[in-house]
Amino acid sequence: MAHPAQHDHQQHAGHEHHGHHEHHSHEQRAGHAGPHEQQHAHHGHGGGPVTWAAAAQATLHCLTGCAIGEILGMVLGTAFGLSNGATVVLSVLLAFVFGYALTMRGVLKAGLDVRTAVKVALAADTVSIIVMEIIDNTVMMTVPGAMGAGLADILFWVALAGSLALAFVLTVPVNKWMIGKGRGHAVVHAYHQH
Repeated sequence: MAHPAQHDHQQHAGHEHHGHHEHHSHEQRAGHAGPHEQQHAHHGHGGGPVTWAAAAQATLHCLTGCAIGEILGMVLGTAFGLSNGATVVLSVLLAFVFGYALTMRGVLKAGLDVRTAVKVALAADTVSIIVMEIIDNTVMMTVPGAMGAGLADILFWVALAGSLALAFVLTVPVNKWMIGKGRGHAVVHAYHQH
């Protein structure tokens, strides 16, 4: 029969071994975590301080996709003689398509599968594109004669360029706030760094 003190010592040693096992298995789990879990482990849930340059870069990326879709929509709407409302709807739809497509192209190159890439694009760009499209189309609808101008009319292009520039300036603070919260393009940057 074991001495009580000896028995306690064995129990204590067993607990130490168990604690070590738990610690080891936790490290193993962290080592085998998927890209999403590793991203959160590495970057945390908070975004921390964000520079205006980083916010501007994220906005410029979004603006590129939006501008392609917006210009194509306006050009097609004008060329086919669509109503102002139909032209705006077409432009907005194409802005989302091209905006998401550019982001997906980048994260697919980083090795993500299509389903995850779609989720990342939706998380990264949705708010930014919505803000840009509201500003952009409001300007186009507000400038007298801009929507009715033909493709050869300088007013059309000046108004479109001005609306995109204003959309960029007003969306930068939105993206800065979102990246600081670990949202928006913070998601994309996390995948690009792996």
